[in-house]
Amino acid sequence: MSKPYFKPYIQNQPYLIPPSWDEYILPNHPVRVIDSIVEQINLDELYQSYKTTGNSSYSPKMLLKLIIYSYLNNIYSSRKIEEAARSSLFCIWLCGGNLPDHNTISRFRQIKVEVILKDIFKQIVLLLAEQGLVSLDEAYVDGTKIEANANKFTFVWKNSIKYYKEQMIKQIDEVWNYAQQINKKELSDSSPLSYDEINAEKIIETVKQIEEAIKDKVIDDKQKKKIKYIKKNYPTKIEEYKEKEEILAERNSFSKTDVDATFMRTKDDHFQNGQLKPCYNVQITTNNQIITSIGIYQTPGDTGTFQAQMENYKELYGATPNVAVADAAYGSEQNYEFAESEEIEAFLKYNTFYQEVTGKHQKLHPFAQQYLHYNQEENYFICPMGQKMIHIEDFTRKTLRGYSKIISRYEAQNCEGCSLKGKCHKRVGNRVLEVNHKLRRYKLIAKEKLLSEEGIKFCKQRSIDVETVFGNIKQNKNFRKFSLRGITKVSIEFGLVALAHNLSKLCAVY
Repeated sequence: MSKPYFKPYIQNQPYLIPPSWDEYILPNHPVRVIDSIVEQINLDELYQSYKTTGNSSYSPKMLLKLIIYSYLNNIYSSRKIEEAARSSLFCIWLCGGNLPDHNTISRFRQIKVEVILKDIFKQIVLLLAEQGLVSLDEAYVDGTKIEANANKFTFVWKNSIKYYKEQMIKQIDEVWNYAQQINKKELSDSSPLSYDEINAEKIIETVKQIEEAIKDKVIDDKQKKKIKYIKKNYPTKIEEYKEKEEILAERNSFSKTDVDATFMRTKDDHFQNGQLKPCYNVQITTNNQIITSIGIYQTPGDTGTFQAQMENYKELYGATPNVAVADAAYGSEQNYEFAESEEIEAFLKYNTFYQEVTGKHQKLHPFAQQYLHYNQEENYFICPMGQKMIHIEDFTRKTLRGYSKIISRYEAQNCEGCSLKGKCHKRVGNRVLEVNHKLRRYKLIAKEKLLSEEGIKFCKQRSIDVETVFGNIKQNKNFRKFSLRGITKVSIEFGLVALAHNLSKLCAVY
């Protein structure tokens, strides 16, 4: 009976002429694309960041190739990148046999990459544009929340600080009033502390005045303990609150383990209960599913990020895109005005666009101001019963971001006894309308654009362009949480993710 024949299998076979790693890598493998692209990039600025004295360093070009290729393969941990450099044939080939440890990789990613990341990102996008894979004329805008590397139970809330400061003032006022009753000659009728001006020095001075007033007086033990507690704890507490308020700035919350992270609600919360988690608001612009600009923001809302994102785009490529397309989260007066000033043809939906188009909004709110007749020449509205609503005044209202809006107020003349009262409005007396004419005009322009053939085409493309990118990054690339802390390092981390995503598109072409 014949025996099967097998190819020679000798694990420890010595070679007279060792084989090259290059022989084992296919000509069109992604690792070759990464190698070729990085070789074409100008890295002079990165080289200049290294010292000319001391021990020799690993090649920054080699480390950059290793990190980008690792991110391309969903490897984000510096320890796992180190392991890949020792065990993966492709990483060994990229490193040329060098074995950088995780500390070297981590330092390079956190310190050195920041110097060159934006320029590398720009160079790669321009390279893709030269090959016709991306157009810089059109930008599809969207954002998502990505969880920070922070403990979700180490939160600090602005409203809580406000409440505790108010309670401190209340307690000091009570002690002040008690001391004033005992010795009316020493103290004024009210304490000198106010919410906006309270600080450690003023608390110490106020307590000193109280102690002077009650000196040699018989006082209640409860009040005595309260004064002692205020003197011991309040000065340090108020300084702590001051530091936290400086960190918060315009935000409502932050995490103690990553002070740059803000608590936000996320759609993909695995508890499915809308739980607040420390996150960053990641904004991107895309074209042909290639990321063209990135922005990391600390505010949960998308509305206030549009202008900054367009300015990022302009900083990268020297001009804003000719066309910008975004969903209803971006439709605001400030964004419409900015797009108009920058000559951007903006297809930005406003919050009630879909309801208005389908007729649901008018069915639910038949007496809303956009459905009332407006006489522009004489500046008055007509109420549902045919009465004139006379212009009363104009006033300015500021948004949380400091943008000023001009609001016009109109009042009906006689709502008493009207059969529609209660349905038309629920205000006591005559109905009053507050109308932002500038926003009203922008909405009419936006609606006309969005319902045009071109607008429908752009809106359909947006949903399959930018949202697909986030789906790929979160689902296929499994990037749902940052591993670094602080907005600067987080920007580097997502920048590398974006680089890897763009290069994966290029690898698919080869």
